[in-house]
Amino acid sequence: MKLRAKVESAVVAHARRALPAECCGLLLGTPDAVLDSMPAANIADDPTRRYLVDPRDHLQAIRIARQRGLEVVGAYHSHPRSSAQPSATDAAQAFGEFLWIIVGFSGSSPDLRAWSWVEGNFVPVTLVRVPEGEG
Repeated sequence: MKLRAKVESAVVAHARRALPAECCGLLLGTPDAVLDSMPAANIADDPTRRYLVDPRDHLQAIRIARQRGLEVVGAYHSHPRSSAQPSATDAAQAFGEFLWIIVGFSGSSPDLRAWSWVEGNFVPVTLVRVPEGEG
C-alpha cells in the first residue's frame, strides 16, 4: 500500500497533539494508495484508553472523498502508551476491506504501522512511502 509522506506526517502530528488521549481519523485514497487523512473527534467515554470516531466526522469524510473521486479506505488511531500492535479492543471493532493504521508510542519515537483484517486476524500491511504528488 502506498502512503504519501504528508499523510504519515499529518497522522503522527495528530497523534502527538492528542497525547495522552488516543487520536483517531480516516484515510482517503484508492484501493492501493492512501492519499489524504482527515482527523476525527474521539468521542469515546475514556479517550485515554480507546477511540470512537465521531459519526459526523465519518460522514464528512465520505462526502469529501466522493467529491474528490476517492474512497474512505481506512482509519487511523494511536496507542499513547503502547506499541503499534493491534489490541484486543482493536480486534473487537475490526472488519474487512479496510486499512488500519496505528501510531504507537512505546519507544522514544512514534512507530506507525498498517494492518488489514483477514479471516479474524490482523495481518501486517507493507507501507511504501511516496513523496507528494505520487501514488
